Amino acid sequence: MFKISEIATITGGERIRKTTGNAEITDILVDSRRYITADKCVFIALKGRNNNGHDYIHELYEKGIRSFVISDTIADIDAYSGADFIHVKDTLKALQALSKAHREKFDIPVIGITGSNGKTIIKEWLFQILQHEHKVVRSPKSYNSQVGVPLSVWQMEKSYEYAIFEAGISQPDEMDKLQQIIKPKIGIFANIGEAHNEKFISQNQKIGEKLKLFTKVDALVYCADHTAIQEVLFRSQILETIKAFTWSRKEEADLKITSVQKTHLE
Repeated sequence: MFKISEIATITGGERIRKTTGNAEITDILVDSRRYITADKCVFIALKGRNNNGHDYIHELYEKGIRSFVISDTIADIDAYSGADFIHVKDTLKALQALSKAHREKFDIPVIGITGSNGKTIIKEWLFQILQHEHKVVRSPKSYNSQVGVPLSVWQMEKSYEYAIFEAGISQPDEMDKLQQIIKPKIGIFANIGEAHNEKFISQNQKIGEKLKLFTKVDALVYCADHTAIQEVLFRSQILETIKAFTWSRKEEADLKITSVQKTHLE
């Protein structure tokens, strides 16, 4: 929970229209179509390639929202009686800063997962294993983008004992931001493939960018059979400061898989 004045400070924004109060915020809204409880909710008006959240401010005001984070100029802003408006340079950066501040409130084991594919499956497997003995928060669906990760992390509450978040990138310099939001203690590097290759100079660059999620983990889990990942890990010298747990079907590893049995469930 943050007060609206705290959100202004965290996001580096200016309260250009403010109420006499200091509303408490517990929920973030970025999609006007999502069902919300208007009380204690802030709408962050994100701007995408084909959509602009500022276009939905009036609609959401009519639904009861009274707290907004914006980057555009609102011509009729005085018409929104009883509403708070925080103006920032970039609403996406504001969302990420707010989620980062929220993450810093908690000190529980956080598992971060990245890779070219399979992130969501691994996340769900882990959740199914842990949920029987622990209360676990995880990324909804495949929320692993620059928007999805902040929304995932915002779900963290004091009652949770573990958190599992996946992170995906499509171009350089994105993972630094996600690492600061997730701050994983345990990392899982799933694999590397061809997805989003067009935005990277080489496969090694893409691996290096994904590896940024794990720069401050205590332990990293990965498959030793992915030689490209293994090579970048060795060159980066990251394994000198963190513990690695490897698995393999071919090489010597902490976990050597010698046989696989497939069963069909009725």
